[in-house]
Amino acid sequence: MCLEVDFKGFQKFVDELGGVDITTHRAIKDTSSHLSLSAGKHTLKGEQALALVRTRHAVGDGSDLGRIQLQQTFIKALIHRAESIGVLSNPARTYELADTATKTVSADSGLASADKLLGLAKDLKGISPDHMNMVTLPVTYDSQDAGRVLPLTKASHQVWQALRDDRPIPRSATDNSVAARTDSPVSTET
Repeated sequence: MCLEVDFKGFQKFVDELGGVDITTHRAIKDTSSHLSLSAGKHTLKGEQALALVRTRHAVGDGSDLGRIQLQQTFIKALIHRAESIGVLSNPARTYELADTATKTVSADSGLASADKLLGLAKDLKGISPDHMNMVTLPVTYDSQDAGRVLPLTKASHQVWQALRDDRPIPRSATDNSVAARTDSPVSTET
């Protein structure tokens, strides 16, 4: 299944949820994404949320690895928000959001209608972001080009095998990854 959302659709969906709550552990200012947040708790509306998930220069080593961490934290915060406003326990609200999503995302045929998105939401009900682990494929910096990363072959194989076997990803698979070395300045703490 594949979902693709454009910038305007992303903003609209976040606004429909009433924003997403995050905590910044330090100030973040990225002129490229137009994000400027002080340290502390924030409820990000569409435009600010988009700036957060596009930020990379002001976090980590300035690469996409920091941006990936922000996006992973944002997904958890988005799920927290949906839970906190009872999206899945209110059928009318659930349908309203699914309808908005179908108008703002491009989906393959497996998710191309509000009813199919509702089915996916029901399947995901009960999966708490607190029990969700996000992982980035284990990588190392390319010695020929510091702006690129390369997969750690053995560790990447461990990740894919664990996913195929529906097992937890072994910590040893990600320990040596440069992606695991960056400390995200954002959390879902409220």
